[in-house]
Amino acid sequence: MTMMQLREKVAFYLEDIETPLGRAVTLFITALVLVSSGIFVAQTYSIPSEIREALSEIENIILAIFVIEYGLRIWCAEKKLEFIFSLYSIIDLLSIAPFLIGANAGYLRLFRWFRILRLIRFIQGKTIFGYVSSEDSAIYTRILFTVFSIIFVYSGLIYQVEHTLNPQFSTFLNAVYFSVSTISTAGLGDITPVSQTGRLLTISMILTGLILVPWQLGELIKRLVKTTNQIETVCSKCGLASHDSDANFCKKCGTQLQHSQRAE
Repeated sequence: MTMMQLREKVAFYLEDIETPLGRAVTLFITALVLVSSGIFVAQTYSIPSEIREALSEIENIILAIFVIEYGLRIWCAEKKLEFIFSLYSIIDLLSIAPFLIGANAGYLRLFRWFRILRLIRFIQGKTIFGYVSSEDSAIYTRILFTVFSIIFVYSGLIYQVEHTLNPQFSTFLNAVYFSVSTISTAGLGDITPVSQTGRLLTISMILTGLILVPWQLGELIKRLVKTTNQIETVCSKCGLASHDSDANFCKKCGTQLQHSQRAE
């Protein structure tokens, strides 16, 4: 096997989710992202030092795997500069920055909370669980993931900058409580940041709650309204099930819809 063939094969399995090996690679990476995120949360609580050290070792192993994966993706990319500055690549790089520069490199530990965003590449229509045949399902998935990731990342960031100065942010759950109340603009006020960075994050949370969340809810409402004008019409080629009541062709692949396919 030539080097070119090897690179093409590695690139294929890093993106493929249909063959057993490709699906296994994707599931493995997804599991590592979730496990490492769970480790971050667990480390915000009082746990025995032996368990804390074991979790740190597991995190370092996971980070080493992510570094190898990132290197392989760069090696496989045909347009390397374009890949390096792509959204996915930047997220990948931020998530491994503490490992590359030093796990205890102060503020760089903030970047590890962005690791959950690596799952973005798995909710773009074609997922590890198969194709999202319904446009509505894809939008619902993106909305739910957007809200979850916003809360998770902000909670991790506010915890990281506040917990050493402010006992109110002693655990991740306290940080989640603060993030939800701030992003929802409820502003309960029983937990407040004391550092300048924490206050800047709070302002960012409020702006996110005022701009991004209503926008996501608006998309959801528009989708619900549109759905009322659709019927179940299964496309014989791609399997898309929902189409406008007067549609004669599939809006995804363009195949002509047959009246016999329409649900009674």
